[in-house]
Amino acid sequence: MTQAIAALALVVPDYDAAIRFYVDVMGFDLAEDVDQGRKRWVRVSPPGGRGASLILARAETRQQNRRIGDQSGGRVFLFLETDDFDRDHASMQAAGVVFEEAPRQEPYGKVAIWRDPFGNRWDLLQRA
Repeated sequence: MTQAIAALALVVPDYDAAIRFYVDVMGFDLAEDVDQGRKRWVRVSPPGGRGASLILARAETRQQNRRIGDQSGGRVFLFLETDDFDRDHASMQAAGVVFEEAPRQEPYGKVAIWRDPFGNRWDLLQRA
């Protein structure tokens, strides 16, 4: 049996704002944007086509709205792996992405925590 995690839902306040950030700022590919009436199926993927996609899911309830930016209780729960940390860190900073810390070297690789505009905490990571 072969299985893979294909996508993760990320609760966002607005489809278009999320697309602007992930596609226009971060350079992700807009893989799908399907109008389903009252909602859309929006899937973005990191450039290079490796790893899981994100389903940008617009919050519809009060409970979902409270979870925007805090789906993991304040922990980092998304990990953007790169083959060139310094290149991507500099590019992200130039685009206005907010890093919470300076890059640091860990036994598993070079890493720095950043936040998307919705409050989600990410690691930018280049494995050792």
